[in-house]
This record gives sequence, structure tokens and C-alpha cells, in this order.
Amino acid sequence: MAQAEPEELSLLSEVEGWDPEACRHQLSAALPRLLSLYQATDSGTHHIYVLRILTERFLPHINLSELEKVFFSKILPKAVQLFDLLLYEISDEAKRLTNKNVQLKMTLRNHLQALIHMLEVLTGCVQHICTTQEMVPLEHVYSLPSSVLHVIKNTFIHCKNSESLYAECLHVVSDLLQSLFKGAYSLQKQLMMLLDILSVNSCATEDSITIMASVIHTMLEICSAISSIDHALHANTWKFIIRQSLKHKSLIKDSLKHSDIFSSLCEDILFSFESCLQLAEQMKLSGTQEIIDYKIFQRTIKLCRFFANSLMHYTKEFTSFLVDSCYQLHQTYLQIYRFHSKGLSPENSIKFPPSLHALVISEAHQDEIARGFLMSLDSLLLPLLPFRPFLEVVLSKTLALSPELYFPQCQLLLSIMDVLPSQPHDVQTLWNSGSQFPEEFPRLSLFAALLLSLRQCSSELSLPVFLPGAIETEQSEGPVTFYRYVCIHLCTFITSLSVTHFHLLESSLLETLLGPSMIMAVLAMDVWCFLARYGTEDLCAHHAFIIAYLIKACPAECYQVSLLGVLLRRLLFLMAPDHQLKFTQKFPPKDTENLPLWQHLSLQALIPLHRHQVAHELFVAGLARCQGWLNSEKSLNELPQVNSALSALLSMCQSARETLEVEEQAALVGALGQIAVHLPATQVSSVACFQQMFCFILQLLQLFIERLEPQLLIQILSLQTSLLQLNSPDRVVIAVLDFLSSMGKPFIPPDFQVQFLSKLSCLFGSLLANNGWLIQQHAMESFTQFAEGTSHEEILQKCLNSTEIKSKVVGFLSKTNHMEETPKAKVDRMKEENALFMHFFQEARVDGQRALIGEPSPKRTCYSPSEMQYKSAIDTAERTLDTMKQLLQKGPPPTWLAKKLEALQTTLNSLKNSICWSDQSVLSG
Repeated sequence: MAQAEPEELSLLSEVEGWDPEACRHQLSAALPRLLSLYQATDSGTHHIYVLRILTERFLPHINLSELEKVFFSKILPKAVQLFDLLLYEISDEAKRLTNKNVQLKMTLRNHLQALIHMLEVLTGCVQHICTTQEMVPLEHVYSLPSSVLHVIKNTFIHCKNSESLYAECLHVVSDLLQSLFKGAYSLQKQLMMLLDILSVNSCATEDSITIMASVIHTMLEICSAISSIDHALHANTWKFIIRQSLKHKSLIKDSLKHSDIFSSLCEDILFSFESCLQLAEQMKLSGTQEIIDYKIFQRTIKLCRFFANSLMHYTKEFTSFLVDSCYQLHQTYLQIYRFHSKGLSPENSIKFPPSLHALVISEAHQDEIARGFLMSLDSLLLPLLPFRPFLEVVLSKTLALSPELYFPQCQLLLSIMDVLPSQPHDVQTLWNSGSQFPEEFPRLSLFAALLLSLRQCSSELSLPVFLPGAIETEQSEGPVTFYRYVCIHLCTFITSLSVTHFHLLESSLLETLLGPSMIMAVLAMDVWCFLARYGTEDLCAHHAFIIAYLIKACPAECYQVSLLGVLLRRLLFLMAPDHQLKFTQKFPPKDTENLPLWQHLSLQALIPLHRHQVAHELFVAGLARCQGWLNSEKSLNELPQVNSALSALLSMCQSARETLEVEEQAALVGALGQIAVHLPATQVSSVACFQQMFCFILQLLQLFIERLEPQLLIQILSLQTSLLQLNSPDRVVIAVLDFLSSMGKPFIPPDFQVQFLSKLSCLFGSLLANNGWLIQQHAMESFTQFAEGTSHEEILQKCLNSTEIKSKVVGFLSKTNHMEETPKAKVDRMKEENALFMHFFQEARVDGQRALIGEPSPKRTCYSPSEMQYKSAIDTAERTLDTMKQLLQKGPPPTWLAKKLEALQTTLNSLKNSICWSDQSVLSG
């Protein structure tokens, strides 16, 4: 080589002097010699010099059909090899570079300059082919795309890593690195133009398919390298990937790494969207909107929209290849909905996002994001709706989400629910039917999934958060609560539901109604009532009869009975008159066994004539049951039936009291007074059935408060005083307060005023001094109502028997809020409450599943009773006996008392024997 060097140098010098015509004429003779020289050259600088002569002097004169065979296949492998060698040496030198090593600096800069020259040469090659003004068959440039893309990709990666690679010496080569990036940018731009004019016929060889697939995959790697460097190039590269994938779809669809492309798109969407929200949050927190920041914010929104549209196009064309990507797509949706903040509380203009985990940004920026990006994202749902794998991920029965994704899942399901009615019948059936057979993937129906998801979002449903009204109504457009938003969308969806899916809807609504979440039970009732109004009269009646049978079948102490009762009460208002008549005939109020049912119903739902008849029958049946208990031995076992009668009488009096004759009202008040007088304070304080009876009695007497005799009122106040002294449960105390709130209405004769007002002031004073927040709030409300209605104003000061109580009452009346909760504190509290609620919900769900399969729940740890518990029990017994002594002193006892005392004596002997046996067991142990 050393001997041939002068000759070769002479050839290069001679070729440089040739004009284009001479180069064309000498092509066949000079090209082989120059290619041989090119292959033999080891010097990087000399190699690039020869490469430049080849591309500039001879490439223009080679026939297009011979380019690959005689030129590219000869020069590109060596060029890529040299590029990799130079890049390796540069990286190695950069690690050893210091500010003091001048020689290494020069070597490094020379190597970088060589890379720049190589990029320029390759750009010239690609640019020359682009000027042919015709479609270029891929087989004519087989080795060009992959070789050039290899150079571009590694150049960008080097530039991306330059900050960490060059460290404090970056300034030494920053100018060359900038030129290197621009060179790679220009080369890629030219290559994309070339690839756009490449033609691959429908009978392409395996090599052609492999090359085109490799081009797209390498472009994907380039996207990853430049995403944080140049947004415009990043977007253009993605445009190219989508365009080429669609252009050659029929050939390369089976060779593309669809999951990688899909994954990268999803990652880029999330990255851009997060950047967008962070910019919006910064502008919100700073309170300013710099022009530069705002322009960057707008550009980022456009980038989000571009990625969303790209994802939509790619998904639409390659849906069948995205089976393994459905989980990531679902997670991408949830992450976007998680970050999106579109809700506010009007109170004090404090903004609360619907999701407790969302960023808080200005409403103007929210609107821009919604218009510029989220609408594009929502359109992606349409091509995914018929895709079963996506459906199975979204509606999976085993879907496990972190708490911050509960609310986004709701939003996604609501979005699907909005667009599903416009889909073909088979697609709607797929989403609405759930899994039907064991071999199917276990999934819920859409509405069942939504109700389950909403159950996990009780905080968002309960907070005063708002969403934009998305349904046109006669009312003015404006924000609506999340609860109302869900209810409207769910009811709208029901109107499109096929009748074949109604049984699934009814089952889901019933399960939600009987579930552990109160707000979800209310939502189920609202939707159910809409269903009853939207459907036929027969459907409404059918539902009412089913609910009635369920109520009668449930145990009276089951809390779900009250929820079913509220629903039945509402359905009765929606029933046609003839169906209401059938209902009363099927469940006649005169039969005492139906009193537990009628206690839930309002007679206002019935037409006047029918209402009068039902009220009379309820009055007769309820009063007979009460009087029967009064005239009997007053057995504890009969109390549930008496309470049902009292509850039915209360419901009747609240909704149709005007139908009762004066004599009937007097009879009822007389019976209630007798029960009230005979209620033992100790049992009311400790026995649930007596507590329930006491509450019903007070509520009923309150309705007839102006008819009560002063002596009876004083006796009731005495009973209430005793109950407070016994530390009765909150339900009893609240019933007392409700009754006291109406004490300003009755007229009290002068002879009774001193005794009456004395007891009343003591009660109010004691209750207003209670430190429990629930009792204290009720006490304030009751005292306010009493003060507004009483004519005995002198008692008011006696009730406020301390400065502290006066201060509390004044603060309550002036609506002073002594505890300011910040928005952040409120959100943190709701997060904790939601987590606690979900814990109990999961426990209840597990217990329910155990019950279904007959598996017993784990036994609770059994603790030995404490000495304090024994003391409390014996104190209660002593107080009861003292009460018995006082009663015996006042008058003759009933005939059955002696038998009861004998039974108590037997019980005491048994307890004494148990103590002795226990002591012996301990000693023997």
C-alpha cells in the first residue's frame, strides 16, 4: 500500500480536476480503482476524502438501476464501520478529556469534524437520489436506508448523552456537537423525503419487507433519543412512522413490532400531557402568565393532540395487532384522566378537582386542554369499542387499581357509556352483557362496572365538586355536581339499553341498593325511579311488588330494609292509580302482618279517596296492636310487632293526619300517652326495642303536641331527664331533642308553668352543655326552633346557664365557623376516609363471598370482661330495683309482677352458682 500510495494520490488529484463530462466518460475505468482505494484506506480523514470524491464526482453518473450493485453495496458497509470506529474513539477520548490536555482536545475536535463531514457526504448521496423526480424502487437502494439510519440514530444518542459524557468539558466541543446534531437532522430530513418516494411492489421479496420494517423500528428508536431534544423533529419522525406504516401496511403489518410502537406512543402522550399540566400548574401557582411560558404551553397542547391523533390512526389501522397493548392503553387513559383537573367548588371560589389526586390549574387552562387534547383522545374510544381484548381489560372482574385511579376509571366508563349507543347492536351487546359462560374471560357489564367503580369513589361523589354540564337541558348550562353528572349520564344510557339487558341492570341496581355505601344506594334509587318513569306502568308496578315482597322477607333489624322502604315509597308515587289499588289489595293495611311494609310508605302518593281508606285501616290496625300490648303483660317479645305498628302509624300521621277524625286523634294520643307513662327509663336506656319504641312515641306525640295535657308533658319531661341521667344512647338523646324543639307550641296553664319550665330549662341546659359534636349540633338546632316558637322568653336565659353555652349559641345563631378547613386539608381527610371505607368494603365483600360458599368468617378474638363491665352491669341492676321500690310505694302492682320477680330470683340464684363454679374451676386450675 505504501508503494502504491503515490500512484493513488496522483489518481485522486487527477480526478479532482475532471469536469462532470470527464467523470462520466471515465466512470467505468476510474470507479473500480477508486473503490479499491476506498476499501484499502485505514485513515479516517483520508477515507472520508475518498468517499467525498466518489459521491460528488461519480455518483451522479451511475444509472439508478445500478446504484445498489456498483456503488452503495461497496461504500456503505465501510462507511458505517468507520462511523462506529470514530464514535467509539470520541467517546473514549471524552472520558479522558480535561481542560489541561490540549492535544486530546485537538484530536477530539478533529474526530468530531470528521463525523460532521461524513454526515455531509451521506446527505449528498440521499439528496442526489431525491432529485430524480421519480419513484425509486427499493431494490435499487437496498443498503442505503438501514446504513444511514444507523448513523443518524447513533449520532442523536451521542448528542443526547453529551452532557454526562463530556461533563465539565462540554464547552470545548459544544459548537461541533451543535453542528453534528444539525447534520444528523438534515440527513434524516433528506432520508424521509427519499423513503416517501421509494416504491415497494406488492410482490416484494422478504428482504424488502425486512428493510421497511427495520426502517420503522429504527425511526422508533430515534424518536426515543430525540424526544427531549427537539419536539418538532420528534413529531415529524412520528408522522413519518405512521405514514410509512399505513403506506406499506399490506406488506409489513406482520413484521412490525406493534406493541413497541404502541407503547412508545402512549409514553409520549403521557410525557407531553404531564409537561403541559406542569406548565399550567406553574402559571397557576405563580399567579402570572408569561408570554413565553404560555406559548410553550400551547405548543405542548398541540403536541398532545398530535400524539392522540397518531395513536387513533394507528389503532384504527392495526387494531387486531394490539391484543398485548390493551392493558397499557387502559392505563394511559386512566393516567390522563387522573391528571386532568376539571371541577370546582363555588364556595369562596376555591377550586377542587373531581379527582382527589389531580393537579389544580386555572379554569382557562383546563378549557384549553379539554378542547385541544382531551376531545381528540376521546375519539380514540370508537375504534376500540368493538375490540374484545380492550373490553375485557376495562371490564375485568379482577381489575386491581391503585386508589388514585378509581376516579379515572369512572370517567373512562362514563365516556364509553356516552358513545356506546351510537355503535352497532353487536358491540352494544358485547359491552352490556358481561361474561355469560365459564370459558369466557370473567368480565362485568358496563353498568355493573360503573356502579362498582363509583362505589370506590364515595369521596368524589360526596364532595361539593362540579363537572361541566355535557347534556343540553332547558335549564341554563353550567357546572353540575359529580353525583348529578353520573346520574344524568347513567339515566341517558338506560334509554338506549336493550330490553334483553334489563334484568342485568335491575340486578346491578338491587345489589348496589343493598350494598354498604349509602350514597351509592341513593344513586341506585334515583336511577331506578328514572327506569320506572321511563318504562311502562306495568314495569313500575312489577318493580314495586318485587320490592314489597323483599321488604317482607327481610329481617326487621336488617338495615337494608330501610333502603328498600325508601325506594318503595318513591315507586308508589310513580304507580298508576289502578296499580296502587292492586297494591293495597295485595298488601291490605288492615292486616297487621303488612304493617312493617306500610311503615315505609307515604299516603300522599294515593288519590284522596283511596288515601282516606288506607289511613283509616292503618289507624285501626296500628291502634289495636298498641292497645293490645297495653292490656297484656307487655312482653318484650311483642315489642318488634308493636314498634312496626307505631312506625306505620307515624308514617300515616305524617302523610295523612288530616284524614283522622277528632275522636280518632284523641284515642291515638291517649294510647301513646299510656305507653309513654309506662316506659321504664332503665330499659329504654339499655334495650334496643324499648329505645325504638320511645323514639316512635315521641315522634308521634310531637305531631299532636298541642293536644297533649300539661301533666302528660311534665311526665314525658321527667322520663327524658331520667334517660339523660342514665347516659342513654345518641339515638335516644336525639329523639329527646327533636321533641323538645316543639315545646314552644303547646299552651301551658299557669298552674303547671313553674314545674314545666323548670324541667324544660334543666333539659336544655344539660343538652347544650354536651361535648359530643353530634348532640351539640342537634341541641343548637332544637333550642333555636324552641326559642322561635315559645312565648315564655324568660326561660331562654335559664337554659343558657353558663358563659360558654351562651357563646356557643350566639356563634351558632350568627353562623360563625370556628374551624376553617383548608382545601388541601379537606382533600387529605377525604383520602383517608375513602381508604378506610374501601377497607371495610373489601372486608364486607370477603365475608359475603365466604357466606355464599358456606365458609365461616374468622372468629373475632374473645376477650375476658373487665371489672368495669361487671360494675356497670350490677349498677344498672341496682338502679332498676330502686325504681321498682319507688313504684311499689306509689300504688298497687300488676298481678303478673310476682311471677316476674320469682323468675328474676331464679336467675339471680343461677348467676350466684355460676360464680361459685367459676371460683372452683380457677382453684382447681
